[in-house]
Amino acid sequence: MNNNDRTQEKFVDELFTRLKNHFGEPVTPLFHKNPEQLTVAVVLSAQTTDDNVNKVTPGLFEAYPDLESLAKAEISDVEKLIFSTGFYKNKAKHIVRLAQMVVEKHHGKIPANFDSLLELPGVGRKTANVVMDCAFHTSVGVVVDTHVKRLSNRFALTGNSDPIKIEKDLMKVLPQKYWKDITLYMIYLGRKYCVARKPNCPDCFLNDICPSAIMG
Repeated sequence: MNNNDRTQEKFVDELFTRLKNHFGEPVTPLFHKNPEQLTVAVVLSAQTTDDNVNKVTPGLFEAYPDLESLAKAEISDVEKLIFSTGFYKNKAKHIVRLAQMVVEKHHGKIPANFDSLLELPGVGRKTANVVMDCAFHTSVGVVVDTHVKRLSNRFALTGNSDPIKIEKDLMKVLPQKYWKDITLYMIYLGRKYCVARKPNCPDCFLNDICPSAIMG
């Protein structure tokens, strides 16, 4: 290990420690009771906020309490329930087809396998990582959303803009024990301090170690 590696390792440990001390134990923001509900909720969260998803899922899960019932749903009925999340036509098709596939291939239960998750309609790496982390407590990658994309560049943990490349970079520099929580911490930080247009560096508790804040 050279000096640059040691410096980066020290920075990563300090970064994670401060995030944890400031925000406490992270909590998954999407309401759910089981892996099936979580998977549906994450698919619905594309291109919208978690709050918007949490407004529609109680009604959706009341109407369709399991994937067996969702698999038999009329897509037009699902569209009405999830309309406010945006892109509702595609999302309705995805979650109904997802339910049908899980019923047919996995006995109605979301598979605890990353590659199997990627086969489901509407599920990409981001969704699969969230489900593996939060439902099955197994980190096989790092969830990269808009906040993680922005902050990982500001922290100089990556120089890429492509989410897949960013994920690979983060998996190299972050110990696996940090993979699950770092995403939620970056989301919290991105909403409160490190906002997209004008980060509030002066008030941020990381301004003495953050490369972007130090460089101005």
